[in-house]
Amino acid sequence: MERSETGDMVEIVEIAKMDLKGAVVIDGFPSVGLVSSIVANYLISMLDMDQIGVVDSMYFPTVSLIRNSEPFNPVRIYASKKEAGGTQLVVFISEFQPPPNLIKPIASTMLNWAIKQRCGIMVTPEGLTMDTSEVDGELSEEEITERRLDVYGVGSTYSMRSLLAHHEIKPFQEGVITGVAGVLLNEGKMRDFDVVGLLTEAHPDFPDARSAAKIIETLDKTLLKMGVDASPLYEEAEKLEAHIKSLHKQTVAAKRPGKKAPSPSMYG
Repeated sequence: MERSETGDMVEIVEIAKMDLKGAVVIDGFPSVGLVSSIVANYLISMLDMDQIGVVDSMYFPTVSLIRNSEPFNPVRIYASKKEAGGTQLVVFISEFQPPPNLIKPIASTMLNWAIKQRCGIMVTPEGLTMDTSEVDGELSEEEITERRLDVYGVGSTYSMRSLLAHHEIKPFQEGVITGVAGVLLNEGKMRDFDVVGLLTEAHPDFPDARSAAKIIETLDKTLLKMGVDASPLYEEAEKLEAHIKSLHKQTVAAKRPGKKAPSPSMYG
Protein backbone atom coordinates (compact mmCIF):
# COMPACT_ATOMS: atom_id res chain seq x y z
CA MET A 1 0.00 0.00 0.00
CA GLU A 2 1.36 3.39 -1.01
CA ARG A 3 0.16 6.84 -0.11
CA SER A 4 0.22 8.79 -3.33
CA GLU A 5 -1.17 12.25 -4.16
CA THR A 6 -1.62 14.23 -0.96
CA GLY A 7 -3.13 17.60 -0.30
CA ASP A 8 -3.82 19.43 2.91
CA MET A 9 -7.17 17.68 3.33
CA VAL A 10 -7.41 14.75 0.89
CA GLU A 11 -5.06 11.98 -0.20
CA ILE A 12 -5.08 8.97 -2.48
CA VAL A 13 -3.85 5.66 -1.09
CA GLU A 14 -2.85 3.15 -3.76
CA ILE A 15 -3.46 -0.49 -2.84
CA ALA A 16 -2.49 -2.01 -6.20
CA LYS A 17 -0.10 -0.86 -8.91
CA MET A 18 -1.32 -0.71 -12.51
CA ASP A 19 -0.11 0.97 -15.68
CA LEU A 20 -2.80 3.60 -16.40
CA LYS A 21 -1.18 5.50 -19.25
CA GLY A 22 -3.88 6.80 -21.60
CA ALA A 23 -6.76 5.55 -19.45
CA VAL A 24 -10.17 7.26 -19.42
CA VAL A 25 -11.04 8.36 -15.87
CA ILE A 26 -14.69 8.53 -14.71
CA ASP A 27 -15.82 10.84 -11.91
CA GLY A 28 -18.43 8.95 -9.89
CA PHE A 29 -19.17 11.45 -7.13
CA PRO A 30 -22.95 11.78 -6.61
CA SER A 31 -24.89 14.18 -8.82
CA VAL A 32 -28.55 14.99 -9.50
CA GLY A 33 -30.52 11.75 -9.81
CA LEU A 34 -27.37 9.90 -8.75
CA VAL A 35 -26.54 9.79 -12.46
CA SER A 36 -22.76 9.75 -12.00
CA SER A 37 -22.99 7.16 -9.22
CA ILE A 38 -25.14 4.85 -11.35
CA VAL A 39 -22.78 5.23 -14.33
CA ALA A 40 -19.76 4.46 -12.14
CA ASN A 41 -21.31 1.45 -10.41
CA TYR A 42 -22.58 0.02 -13.68
CA LEU A 43 -19.20 0.26 -15.41
CA ILE A 44 -17.40 -1.28 -12.43
CA SER A 45 -19.82 -4.21 -12.42
CA MET A 46 -20.09 -4.74 -16.19
CA LEU A 47 -16.32 -4.60 -16.77
CA ASP A 48 -15.43 -6.54 -13.59
CA MET A 49 -13.00 -3.82 -12.53
CA ASP A 50 -10.47 -4.23 -9.71
CA GLN A 51 -10.05 -1.86 -6.80
CA ILE A 52 -6.66 -0.15 -6.98
CA GLY A 53 -6.94 2.58 -4.38
CA VAL A 54 -8.97 4.73 -2.01
CA VAL A 55 -9.45 8.44 -1.54
CA ASP A 56 -9.09 9.29 2.13
CA SER A 57 -9.39 12.25 4.45
CA MET A 58 -9.70 12.81 8.18
CA TYR A 59 -12.79 14.86 7.27
CA PHE A 60 -14.63 12.01 5.53
CA PRO A 61 -17.54 10.25 7.30
CA THR A 62 -16.36 7.67 9.80
CA VAL A 63 -18.06 4.73 8.11
CA SER A 64 -17.09 1.42 6.57
CA LEU A 65 -19.09 -0.12 3.74
CA ILE A 66 -19.39 -3.88 4.32
CA ARG A 67 -19.90 -6.19 1.34
CA ASN A 68 -19.63 -9.98 1.64
CA SER A 69 -18.16 -9.46 5.12
CA GLU A 70 -15.34 -7.28 3.71
CA PRO A 71 -14.89 -3.61 4.71
CA PHE A 72 -14.54 -0.90 2.06
CA ASN A 73 -13.71 2.80 2.25
CA PRO A 74 -16.54 5.17 1.25
CA VAL A 75 -14.48 6.60 -1.65
CA ARG A 76 -12.68 4.09 -3.85
CA ILE A 77 -10.81 3.83 -7.16
CA TYR A 78 -11.28 0.96 -9.62
CA ALA A 79 -9.54 0.15 -12.89
CA SER A 80 -10.05 -2.25 -15.77
CA LYS A 81 -7.22 -4.30 -17.16
CA LYS A 82 -5.22 -2.89 -20.05
CA GLU A 83 -5.89 -4.86 -23.21
CA ALA A 84 -4.15 -4.47 -26.55
CA GLY A 85 -6.02 -1.97 -28.68
CA GLY A 86 -8.75 -1.50 -26.06
CA THR A 87 -9.78 1.37 -23.83
CA GLN A 88 -8.72 1.20 -20.20
CA LEU A 89 -11.05 2.71 -17.60
CA VAL A 90 -10.44 4.16 -14.15
CA VAL A 91 -13.47 4.92 -11.98
CA PHE A 92 -13.68 7.04 -8.84
CA ILE A 93 -16.79 6.21 -6.82
CA SER A 94 -18.13 7.76 -3.64
CA GLU A 95 -20.85 6.62 -1.24
CA PHE A 96 -21.50 10.16 -0.01
CA GLN A 97 -21.90 13.70 -1.27
CA PRO A 98 -18.84 15.68 -0.12
CA PRO A 99 -19.43 18.87 1.85
CA PRO A 100 -18.57 22.17 0.13
CA ASN A 101 -15.24 22.61 1.91
CA LEU A 102 -13.94 19.30 0.49
CA ILE A 103 -15.06 19.65 -3.13
CA LYS A 104 -12.03 21.59 -4.39
CA PRO A 105 -9.47 19.45 -2.51
CA ILE A 106 -11.11 16.27 -3.83
CA ALA A 107 -11.23 17.44 -7.45
CA SER A 108 -7.66 18.80 -7.36
CA THR A 109 -6.35 15.58 -5.82
CA MET A 110 -8.14 13.48 -8.45
CA LEU A 111 -6.69 15.55 -11.29
CA ASN A 112 -3.17 15.61 -9.77
CA TRP A 113 -3.25 11.83 -9.53
CA ALA A 114 -4.63 11.36 -13.07
CA ILE A 115 -1.87 13.56 -14.49
CA LYS A 116 0.80 11.72 -12.48
CA GLN A 117 -0.55 8.37 -13.74
CA ARG A 118 -0.46 9.75 -17.34
CA CYS A 119 -4.16 9.09 -17.81
CA GLY A 120 -5.67 10.47 -20.99
CA ILE A 121 -9.11 11.99 -20.34
CA MET A 122 -11.28 12.73 -17.30
CA VAL A 123 -15.03 12.31 -17.85
CA THR A 124 -17.61 13.68 -15.44
CA PRO A 125 -21.21 12.46 -15.97
CA GLU A 126 -23.72 14.88 -14.48
CA GLY A 127 -27.46 15.11 -13.96
CA LEU A 128 -29.25 18.37 -14.70
CA THR A 129 -32.27 19.05 -12.51
CA MET A 130 -35.46 18.45 -14.46
CA ASP A 131 -37.85 21.37 -14.88
CA THR A 132 -40.88 19.47 -13.60
CA SER A 133 -44.44 20.74 -13.51
CA GLU A 134 -46.87 19.23 -11.06
CA VAL A 135 -50.30 17.70 -11.40
CA ASP A 136 -52.29 17.69 -8.16
CA GLY A 137 -49.02 17.96 -6.30
CA GLU A 138 -47.60 14.86 -7.98
CA LEU A 139 -45.52 14.21 -11.10
CA SER A 140 -47.50 13.49 -14.25
CA GLU A 141 -46.98 10.09 -15.85
CA GLU A 142 -45.78 11.77 -19.03
CA GLU A 143 -42.97 13.46 -17.14
CA ILE A 144 -41.85 10.15 -15.72
CA THR A 145 -41.95 7.90 -18.76
CA GLU A 146 -42.00 10.05 -21.89
CA ARG A 147 -38.99 12.25 -21.42
CA ARG A 148 -36.91 12.97 -24.47
CA LEU A 149 -33.40 12.84 -23.09
CA ASP A 150 -30.71 14.88 -24.78
CA VAL A 151 -27.08 14.61 -23.74
CA TYR A 152 -25.07 17.82 -23.66
CA GLY A 153 -21.30 18.12 -23.62
CA VAL A 154 -18.70 20.59 -22.41
CA GLY A 155 -14.93 20.27 -22.79
CA SER A 156 -12.07 21.87 -20.89
CA THR A 157 -9.87 22.00 -24.00
CA TYR A 158 -10.33 22.81 -27.67
CA SER A 159 -9.62 19.19 -28.63
CA MET A 160 -12.40 17.92 -26.36
CA ARG A 161 -14.89 20.48 -27.69
CA SER A 162 -13.95 19.42 -31.22
CA LEU A 163 -14.44 15.75 -30.30
CA LEU A 164 -17.93 16.48 -28.95
CA ALA A 165 -18.82 18.46 -32.05
CA HIS A 166 -17.54 15.65 -34.28
CA HIS A 167 -19.94 13.23 -32.59
CA GLU A 168 -22.76 15.77 -32.81
CA ILE A 169 -23.12 16.09 -29.03
CA LYS A 170 -25.10 19.23 -28.27
CA PRO A 171 -22.89 21.84 -26.57
CA PHE A 172 -23.84 22.96 -23.07
CA GLN A 173 -23.66 26.65 -23.88
CA GLU A 174 -25.01 28.50 -20.86
CA GLY A 175 -25.53 27.50 -17.25
CA VAL A 176 -23.78 26.45 -14.07
CA ILE A 177 -22.11 23.13 -13.26
CA THR A 178 -21.48 22.74 -9.56
CA GLY A 179 -19.60 20.35 -7.30
CA VAL A 180 -16.71 18.08 -8.22
CA ALA A 181 -17.69 18.19 -11.91
CA GLY A 182 -17.48 21.98 -12.04
CA VAL A 183 -14.08 22.09 -10.35
CA LEU A 184 -12.69 19.35 -12.63
CA LEU A 185 -13.71 21.34 -15.71
CA ASN A 186 -12.14 24.54 -14.35
CA GLU A 187 -8.93 22.80 -13.29
CA GLY A 188 -8.74 20.99 -16.62
CA LYS A 189 -8.91 24.29 -18.47
CA MET A 190 -6.26 25.90 -16.25
CA ARG A 191 -3.90 22.92 -16.63
CA ASP A 192 -4.70 22.18 -20.28
CA PHE A 193 -5.86 18.68 -19.33
CA ASP A 194 -8.72 17.01 -21.22
CA VAL A 195 -11.89 16.97 -19.09
CA VAL A 196 -15.29 16.22 -20.62
CA GLY A 197 -18.63 16.86 -18.95
CA LEU A 198 -21.60 14.81 -20.22
CA LEU A 199 -24.91 16.12 -18.92
CA THR A 200 -28.55 15.13 -19.22
CA GLU A 201 -31.74 15.94 -17.38
CA ALA A 202 -32.40 13.76 -14.35
CA HIS A 203 -35.09 13.64 -11.72
CA PRO A 204 -33.79 15.02 -8.40
CA ASP A 205 -36.04 12.87 -6.20
CA PHE A 206 -35.02 9.34 -7.18
CA PRO A 207 -32.11 7.44 -8.78
CA ASP A 208 -32.53 8.09 -12.49
CA ALA A 209 -31.30 4.95 -14.27
CA ARG A 210 -32.74 6.06 -17.61
CA SER A 211 -30.61 9.22 -17.65
CA ALA A 212 -27.55 7.23 -16.57
CA ALA A 213 -28.13 4.75 -19.41
CA LYS A 214 -28.34 7.59 -21.92
CA ILE A 215 -25.00 8.97 -20.75
CA ILE A 216 -23.36 5.53 -20.89
CA GLU A 217 -24.50 5.14 -24.50
CA THR A 218 -23.07 8.56 -25.38
CA LEU A 219 -19.84 7.87 -23.49
CA ASP A 220 -19.35 4.59 -25.30
CA LYS A 221 -20.05 6.17 -28.69
CA THR A 222 -17.65 9.07 -28.23
CA LEU A 223 -14.76 7.77 -26.11
CA LEU A 224 -14.91 4.16 -24.99
CA LYS A 225 -16.03 2.29 -28.13
CA MET A 226 -16.28 -0.88 -26.03
CA GLY A 227 -19.83 -1.88 -26.92
CA VAL A 228 -21.09 -1.36 -23.37
CA ASP A 229 -24.69 -2.61 -23.16
CA ALA A 230 -26.90 -0.17 -21.23
CA SER A 231 -30.15 -2.14 -21.72
CA PRO A 232 -30.22 -3.53 -18.13
CA LEU A 233 -30.32 0.06 -16.88
CA TYR A 234 -33.29 0.85 -19.12
CA GLU A 235 -35.05 -2.24 -17.76
CA GLU A 236 -34.38 -1.09 -14.19
CA ALA A 237 -35.66 2.38 -15.09
CA GLU A 238 -38.91 0.90 -16.44
CA LYS A 239 -39.47 -1.00 -13.17
CA LEU A 240 -38.90 2.12 -11.09
CA GLU A 241 -41.08 4.25 -13.36
CA ALA A 242 -43.91 1.69 -13.21
CA HIS A 243 -43.68 1.78 -9.42
CA ILE A 244 -43.81 5.59 -9.37
CA LYS A 245 -46.83 5.60 -11.71
CA SER A 246 -48.57 3.14 -9.40
CA LEU A 247 -47.92 5.36 -6.39
CA HIS A 248 -49.20 8.36 -8.35
CA LYS A 249 -52.48 6.59 -9.17
CA GLN A 250 -52.92 5.60 -5.53
CA THR A 251 -52.35 9.18 -4.41
CA VAL A 252 -54.82 10.61 -6.95
CA ALA A 253 -57.45 8.01 -5.94
CA ALA A 254 -56.96 8.83 -2.28
CA LYS A 255 -57.73 12.51 -2.95
CA ARG A 256 -61.10 11.78 -4.59
CA PRO A 257 -64.10 12.04 -2.25
CA GLY A 258 -65.55 8.64 -1.40
CA LYS A 259 -62.72 6.79 -3.12
CA LYS A 260 -60.51 4.37 -1.31
CA ALA A 261 -56.94 4.10 -2.49
CA PRO A 262 -55.67 0.63 -3.40
CA SER A 263 -53.31 -1.01 -0.96
CA PRO A 264 -49.69 -0.10 -1.66
CA SER A 265 -47.47 -2.80 -3.09
CA MET A 266 -43.82 -3.54 -2.44
CA TYR A 267 -41.22 -2.73 -5.09
CA GLY A 268 -38.37 -5.13 -5.46
